[in-house]
Amino acid sequence: MKKTMCILLTALLVLGLAACGQAKQEAGAEQEEGFKPSLDTSISCHINVAGGYDNFEALEAEFDRFNEYYPNVELMFTKIDDYNNMIGTVLNGNDAPDIYVNYSWMYGRDQYKPAIDHAEDLSDPALGLDLSCIRSNIILNTEDGSLPMVPVFANTYGMLVNNDLFEKEGLSIPTTYKELVNVCAAFREKGYESPMMGFCREETTSIFTLTAYPYFCETVADDAGAVKKLNTLDPKAGEYMRPTLEKITQFLSDGCVDPDACAEIENNYDAVILRFFEGDVPMMTGSGDTVSGTEKRESRSEAFIAAPFSYTFVPIPMSDDGTSFLDMSNLQFSVNKESRNLNMTNEFMRFLIRPDELNSMAEIKGLMSPVKDPSFNSIYAAFGAIPESRIVSPEEIGLTDDAVIQMRQAAFGVGTGAMTIDEAVAAYGSYTQ
Repeated sequence: MKKTMCILLTALLVLGLAACGQAKQEAGAEQEEGFKPSLDTSISCHINVAGGYDNFEALEAEFDRFNEYYPNVELMFTKIDDYNNMIGTVLNGNDAPDIYVNYSWMYGRDQYKPAIDHAEDLSDPALGLDLSCIRSNIILNTEDGSLPMVPVFANTYGMLVNNDLFEKEGLSIPTTYKELVNVCAAFREKGYESPMMGFCREETTSIFTLTAYPYFCETVADDAGAVKKLNTLDPKAGEYMRPTLEKITQFLSDGCVDPDACAEIENNYDAVILRFFEGDVPMMTGSGDTVSGTEKRESRSEAFIAAPFSYTFVPIPMSDDGTSFLDMSNLQFSVNKESRNLNMTNEFMRFLIRPDELNSMAEIKGLMSPVKDPSFNSIYAAFGAIPESRIVSPEEIGLTDDAVIQMRQAAFGVGTGAMTIDEAVAAYGSYTQ
């Protein structure tokens, strides 16, 4: 009897282990599959994606992954020169792409009307896109509730931080404006000539824009009347910029940055990164676009090769209430509703708009992912820790690109000393790109 019981128990144990192994295998297979094809996987067709990038390795990696499900679908990325001005012509031509890059600022502008008119409504539930995985505050809000484009990359403003210098000098990364001023002073006392630097030759992504824009959004976020006046370029709306312009003046007078040293940086991308990699600048302002180029340039910097260091990207603390996360879309995809292979094009979009794929593509590109938790990439982890109450988004606030242009020009004029605050305020509505 004991022998029989032993055999039975052994058999049950073997069956249990086998069942457990099978369950794990099935769970693993389900996790690996994730995406389940909804079309005939033997379909053969061609899908063309158009954009302005010289190359798009991150997207091409997604092409390869999609081909694991649909091996006969040929996907290709095509660069269009002078993209912003040419996309309308291309969409109206015979070789129009199936998917094309789009931007929120194109919405509502006559010049870019074709980019919106040709776009399929991606909010249609029948398409099956997992829009819930994307941060809602960076999704374009249209008047009719349609969704002509969906974010595939996000962007923000902040500063690259040399973590090794902060650790070496026993200092903490600042999270309030007061802390920023104190940290800059402490670095200067320790012999660092430029504790904080940034590009300042042009207004678009100058250090003045990068520090002012998030703060400006904070000041008008809860004032719908102010936003309306700003968007209509009402000259009187210039007064809404005054607190931000005063903050820029304070920022300069507090000695946080040396404009003359910043003027030596020739551009807001390559030059910013390589100057930061010299290793003697604790904080360097930039955008997510700048951050995307850091990894590839590590091997191009002799200083970084000789003395590599750890770095991350964090918000710039311009308020004593804490840092803010300026959350913006970077690049968005639209589907051409006249696509000859619309069903398969939508199937690719359904495959792409999922957390795993969006995160993978963002990591390869070095940009911030549009998914709800952007901290999967350690370089952007600080933004994932920002409380929701400190997240500001132009899309959600309703600020148009026309209003933002006015703010940028005014901030640049005051920051460079070309204008007084009063002059910059009075000129609202008259600034051009």
